[in-house]
Amino acid sequence: MAMSGLLKRVIGKNFDLIIYNGSAACQVQQSRPTTSWTYVEKPKPGIKGKSYRRFVHFEDKYTVKPLQVTNLAGRDPITGRLVNIGIGGGIKHKYHWIKWKRDGPTDPDAPPKEERVIEVFEDGCRTAHVALVAHGKELSYILATENMKAGQVIRTSLGIPRMTVRAFEGDAYPLGALPIGTVVNCVEKYPGLGGFLIHAAGTSGTILRRDGDDRVIVQMPSKKLFSLSKTCMATVGRLSNVNHGSTPIGSAQRNRELGNRPRSGLWHRKDGRHGRKIKPIPPPIHFNTKENFHRRKPFALTHSAYNTHLDAKRKPTVPVRDDSVY
Repeated sequence: MAMSGLLKRVIGKNFDLIIYNGSAACQVQQSRPTTSWTYVEKPKPGIKGKSYRRFVHFEDKYTVKPLQVTNLAGRDPITGRLVNIGIGGGIKHKYHWIKWKRDGPTDPDAPPKEERVIEVFEDGCRTAHVALVAHGKELSYILATENMKAGQVIRTSLGIPRMTVRAFEGDAYPLGALPIGTVVNCVEKYPGLGGFLIHAAGTSGTILRRDGDDRVIVQMPSKKLFSLSKTCMATVGRLSNVNHGSTPIGSAQRNRELGNRPRSGLWHRKDGRHGRKIKPIPPPIHFNTKENFHRRKPFALTHSAYNTHLDAKRKPTVPVRDDSVY
């Protein structure tokens, strides 16, 4: 009020009308800070919006208990706006937490860590099958290979011996310990990162050659060649569910169960984003009219630079279009 009275003396009697009707009210009023906001973890939009398909509620420690999932249906979890139009619906599945990092002894002379496969089952949140393995009282999930069955014993070792090891399907060893030509999956991108490459059903990579003393060349399913450290871990074998890519969906209902939203209603014949457009009629073409237009003969180049001895046999004259008559 003291500031209002001071400005009224300086400006004049019409200050009350100015302060309530003009922009000066915004300058005089004191803004009040607010703290009524809450932090919400927003998933980053991944490849083709795959991060907006579901939100997994992970726990603090690793567990084999199926985790709760919140289906986002292609919408932003904060604003609710549609981000990806091709995602929506689908059967709600539990999420099985895969233990991407395989642990084992680092000494190459020590016996490898042995784990027994308890069960191999399908997972609705990924294309490859999942295997439940046990070592003592320790349980974990891994991606199942093509011929992995219940009761199979798999081995894991982090050591690189002087000679290459004889690995079987499902075993995990460093790339430097495996022989050339070995089919691998779940390959680490950096040592200690965990299985980062080759996760899709039926895919696999191949160890091609050595790249120096501490690097190994691995061919990806896309035929690209990656030079990785020889201490990067990899699982031997091809991933399970080989027929996933060649199996047709079969029906529209099955496609909805997979979480894919149909594209019906987007196409229009005459308008719309996906329809055929009606283009305007092109403007008329103007031609010059002359009396001797039809009597003119085509002009021919007879200069020696254009008609040489060899050209004269093949094309004695080279007609040139005269633009002045068009």
